[in-house]
Amino acid sequence: MAVGIFDSGLGGLTVLNAAQQRLPDVNFLYYGDNARAPYGVRDAEDVYQLTKSAVQDMWDKGCDLVILACNTASAAALRRMQEGGLPKGKRVLGVFVPLIEALTERQWGDNSPPREVAVQHVALFATPATVASRAFQRELAFRAIGVDVEAQACGGVVDAIEDGDMILAEALVRSHVDALKRKMPHPQAAILGCTHYPLMEKTFQDALGPEVKVFSQGSLVADSLADYLQRHPDMYGNGAGGFFTTGNPGRVSDRATQFLRREITFQAA
Repeated sequence: MAVGIFDSGLGGLTVLNAAQQRLPDVNFLYYGDNARAPYGVRDAEDVYQLTKSAVQDMWDKGCDLVILACNTASAAALRRMQEGGLPKGKRVLGVFVPLIEALTERQWGDNSPPREVAVQHVALFATPATVASRAFQRELAFRAIGVDVEAQACGGVVDAIEDGDMILAEALVRSHVDALKRKMPHPQAAILGCTHYPLMEKTFQDALGPEVKVFSQGSLVADSLADYLQRHPDMYGNGAGGFFTTGNPGRVSDRATQFLRREITFQAA
């Protein structure tokens, strides 16, 4: 059995790592479209077509359930894929909803009308494509009212992380936090709206200050996935799991091993 986790590159490894810790008996098939990363600078149609193609490949490899551990793909492709009709017995889930449920302190699956919540001023750090989609604000509006969201497009951060240049990534994060705070000087909470960004969580927290609660996706998505699989035990799939990439397997394996600090071996998708 294998549950699929998809990302444009390596950021989804933060979700995979949390999911493996939360669900040690589940096999995971990780699929990185590294040859075409980053998605955050592509237009919505391009992201949709690339995501759809990758997910189809994952279904063909035996996954029944695929998590889009890529906020850009979740923003640009998820709703369209779900509304377009999925093959029988196949499901695709995104990473926005668990984050918003934690922010608004709502239980999984709470479909009650939107209501006022404690957090009123939220900083959203995301890729340019995710910011442009306004998908986070749309999903938030289903659950909460009166929340002021200030979004900051963090250009260059994903590229720096994918290249392994953490010094540049840190400098870019601090610059983007400074830009956000000029627009919203006192956010109560910050959303790391890209699965690459947890790798820089400490830098975000240091730049924002200790009074700002930083929400990161790994453990939140893992908990939601555990709940989903408990309620849908037929969605474990029948594949063997593993790591696949559209990029150079050797280079991607080296980067993944560096990120997770354990040996990861990718094969060609």
